[in-house]
Amino acid sequence: MDTAAVLKKSSGWAIAWSILLIALGIIAIAIPMVAAVAVTTLVAWLLIFGGIFHFVMAFSTRGAGAVLWEVLVALVYIFGGGYMLFHPLLGVATLTLLLGAFFLVEGIFEIVAFFRIRGVSGSGWMLFDGLITLLLAGLIWAHWPSSSAWAIGTIVGVGLLISGFKWLMISLAARRVSRAVSGPAMAA
Repeated sequence: MDTAAVLKKSSGWAIAWSILLIALGIIAIAIPMVAAVAVTTLVAWLLIFGGIFHFVMAFSTRGAGAVLWEVLVALVYIFGGGYMLFHPLLGVATLTLLLGAFFLVEGIFEIVAFFRIRGVSGSGWMLFDGLITLLLAGLIWAHWPSSSAWAIGTIVGVGLLISGFKWLMISLAARRVSRAVSGPAMAA
């Protein structure tokens, strides 16, 4: 398979992924409380499964200290996940703070990535995504805790929407490159 065909196939999957991100973003913005509770529930289950994994791994480690540490980590994960499942609104408030921290770090990385690839077609969307993500981080911190119930769903939705559009633009640019690369090959 030649480079243009691989690029076209990959950009097709990336376009499908970006459309899914856009659709999920719209749904999260339309019903932010449901999205916030859904995200909290997902994170709670991930913590519980992580705790179970740590508990199982505790018995494959050597030394009493290592076993004790793994069991303690497992209990913290399981307790934290269980608490979030049984108290979803408090879980939403906690996740809102974590989301703010995550968006701060992501925004910084997106902006740094833009400066590394700024000559590439569509790279301006990387900068746009980074700036919007930093703005979202600021909104979370400025309105916490009173807006936690709606903010997490809305902010996740906007983040998904912007990321979806970014990947759509980058994928369409890749598709144009694949056409340009395959064009001269077809003529030869």
